[in-house]
Amino acid sequence: MEKLNETHVTEFILLGITDLVQLQVVLFVTFLMFYLLSFIGNLSIVAVIIADYGLHTPMYFLLGNLSFLDFFYATTTVPKMLSGLLIEDKKITFEACIVQLHIFHFLGSTEAMLLMSMSYDRYVAICNPLRYHVLMAKAVCLQLAFTSWLVGFLYSLTHTILTSRLPFCHLNKITHFYCDIKPLLKLACTDTHINESLVNIVTGSVAVGTFILIIISYSFIATHIQNIRSEHGRSKALSTCTSHLTVVLLYYGTAFCTYLRPATKDSLEQDRLTAILFTVITPALNPIIYALRNKDVKRAFRKLFLESQLLKQLPC
Repeated sequence: MEKLNETHVTEFILLGITDLVQLQVVLFVTFLMFYLLSFIGNLSIVAVIIADYGLHTPMYFLLGNLSFLDFFYATTTVPKMLSGLLIEDKKITFEACIVQLHIFHFLGSTEAMLLMSMSYDRYVAICNPLRYHVLMAKAVCLQLAFTSWLVGFLYSLTHTILTSRLPFCHLNKITHFYCDIKPLLKLACTDTHINESLVNIVTGSVAVGTFILIIISYSFIATHIQNIRSEHGRSKALSTCTSHLTVVLLYYGTAFCTYLRPATKDSLEQDRLTAILFTVITPALNPIIYALRNKDVKRAFRKLFLESQLLKQLPC
């Protein structure tokens, strides 16, 4: 039998957030400010951790990894979204779409692993302080960071390969402002049951698994804090955890709402709004959460600022 001719999609159109011109200008300015805040904040934290020897500890090593990741996490999606709002450049090639999908899920899953590693670090620091330098030795920190990035890469690679092999025949309008798995699956001209099951099973395993381990770590921490008699000791222990817990709630709250429910027309519309939170707002808020609530980071920023001012005053 003669094969039917099929027109394969070579590029997609990202529908973005809204078609209202007046609203597009407001959103462009707002998201640009958040992106610049994310750009400056995350890279500043990475720079101050590298520059200040007092921050060369396991906790800040993992925080530096998280800030480095958040910068690229926002950069993967926000610039393309901004160009769509400003000049209505909504086209993206098939290859670029797959690359964006891979990087986005690579960084997103790596963040889940890093947040889990950071909760383990807090557990050891509070519940086993005398063995902290042994349990969180330099080699262990490097292994935790390397494993986080490797698992994230392999997880994303699975989605990338299966999605890139799907046939896209006619429909090419993605109901989103970046290339994500669920909107792409709705455009494929074949049965995507395996892909949808993979999203639910693998993504659910990574998200739920890491979240459960974080909850277990903080359960031990909460029990240990209750046994601390000193009010100062309890507040000190809590202060090292609140920033991390805030970031965890922001990250997992949006991740669960987006990826652990069926892809329907209404859910895809809601996913676009939810995605703004973890692609635009959360990466910008993370540096503020850690910088404003962490005495060591604020001290390091002040020290770096004073040193830069002194260097300016020195004669050439």
